[in-house]
Amino acid sequence: MEIERINESTVKFYITYKDIEDRGFDRDEIWYNRERGEELFFEMINEAHDRENFEIEGPLWIQVQAMDNGMEIVVTRGQISDGNVKLEIPVSQNKGEDMPVDDNIVDMLDEQFRSSQKSRQANGNQDTEELEIVISFSDLEDLLSLSNAFLAENVQNEIYHFEGNYYLYLMFDNHYTEDEQDDMVSHVLEYGEESDVSIFRIREYGKTVAASKGLETLRENFS
Repeated sequence: MEIERINESTVKFYITYKDIEDRGFDRDEIWYNRERGEELFFEMINEAHDRENFEIEGPLWIQVQAMDNGMEIVVTRGQISDGNVKLEIPVSQNKGEDMPVDDNIVDMLDEQFRSSQKSRQANGNQDTEELEIVISFSDLEDLLSLSNAFLAENVQNEIYHFEGNYYLYLMFDNHYTEDEQDDMVSHVLEYGEESDVSIFRIREYGKTVAASKGLETLRENFS
């Protein structure tokens, strides 16, 4: 999970479903089990307190953006003065639904997760055993070499440039077995390194080189 401190009163979380499962939660629990969703949220808040010294005081404004591979959650702490709540909410271009300030954090979470769940159902998203990975390359030549050595058929792949490095995002669907996926990832890691930077952060702040069929695009243009 990544935590980004936006300002004094706001933090942003990026967490993948894989990270959620590594923490002992089933991804379905986050959307269907209110108590487990709340447990995950407060675990994230506690981690933000330890890493960013972010205190929960007063009402909170929460925005949950459900994505195919995880969630982005923005939490803004309200300041109470003379009985009035003052918020400095960062402007977001995401399509997530905003939630007004409320003293009841539990109800806010319940409403947000239910709204996100409905959005996922409306879009026809189904949970599948998918493997996703972000690979970083400090040298473009390594990425070009990979594009010629790795045929990414039936593998979603995107390429971005962010903070001086190139990033390749791969997502394998049910077309390949788990062993086949492991073999392919091992091959890719001969050219780059697995990155701790989430694809959500890269997509938001990085420069898009190829939003789809990235390796094919490089191969066609630089072969």
